[in-house]
Amino acid sequence: MTDDILVRTEGGMGVLSLNRPKAIHALNRAMVDGMTAALLKWRDDPAIGAVIIDHSEGRGFCAGGDIAFLRNSALTDEGVAGRKFFFDEYRLNHLIMTYEKPIVAFMDGITMGGGVGIADPARYRVATENTRLAMPETGIGLFPDVGGGWFLSRMKGRLGQYLALTGARMDGAECLWAGSATHYLPSAALAEAKAKIAANPGDIPAILHGLAAAPPEPKIAAQADAIARLFASDRYEDILAALAADSSEFAAATLGSLHTKSPQTCKVALRQLAASLTLPDFAANMVMEYRICSRVLLRPDFAEGVRAVIVDKDNAPKWNPATPEGVTEDMLDAIFAPLPENEEWSPL
Repeated sequence: MTDDILVRTEGGMGVLSLNRPKAIHALNRAMVDGMTAALLKWRDDPAIGAVIIDHSEGRGFCAGGDIAFLRNSALTDEGVAGRKFFFDEYRLNHLIMTYEKPIVAFMDGITMGGGVGIADPARYRVATENTRLAMPETGIGLFPDVGGGWFLSRMKGRLGQYLALTGARMDGAECLWAGSATHYLPSAALAEAKAKIAANPGDIPAILHGLAAAPPEPKIAAQADAIARLFASDRYEDILAALAADSSEFAAATLGSLHTKSPQTCKVALRQLAASLTLPDFAANMVMEYRICSRVLLRPDFAEGVRAVIVDKDNAPKWNPATPEGVTEDMLDAIFAPLPENEEWSPL
């Protein structure tokens, strides 16, 4: 085990506490392995009635995955270590999604990328006034994975497409409105919620309901109609044209944001979400996303995007292809194509 994930039991509750505060609890291999091992152990333990996922000290729940590690793999070992990380991370996502015992994710603070991947599949997802949830992958040449295709595509209107392309952040009230959270609690009530769950793990709905607070008005709701209209198409060029033709401040700001994103991974995300709606279950979605990540990891935009945003921090990535028109259907077909049978993703 590792100190990066704290595994313990309290009463009838298993606790997984992310513990990399200097990295805003970003997931590494040891954390993924530790969480998976604990969940498998508790699955058949009659003494454990529920599991919670939270974080130790620090300002975020989980800022994502270990992006620097993934970039290094792409540049040094042809993505072998990176694909292994994704393979195991996706197994953890699926395990949480299909876990028979209730799991409660406390999304108190920054919840992005891989953090969304361990929160969204949980049966109960608690947001607070500190929550800032986003899938910002298109800004680093990646795509909204870890189950993003499944959850984003099933949001109301075209909210999921908007979030996938722009990487826009939602606060706790917006998460509750959008369905990313099941409950909204004041952060001051979280310790009491956890103590009550430990004492009565079969009473989670009543516990969370009893401690819930009325959230502020969700700001994003005011843009819901505009998002549904402007993001109606699954063709990226159509969305850009619709935004350019709209005179609102929202459209102008959104268009400006999209011009900073990887055209390749914006097109990947739109196809990913559309394809996910045709799939029978979450496992099939993860098979698709593993195919995508196996290819996108090695394409130029990922290493370049991480360089620009995280390594050099010049925020001036040189995308390749540089324009949406340069991202061809053949290129997308190759990214989504099946892998050799012995390389396909599979659940635990």
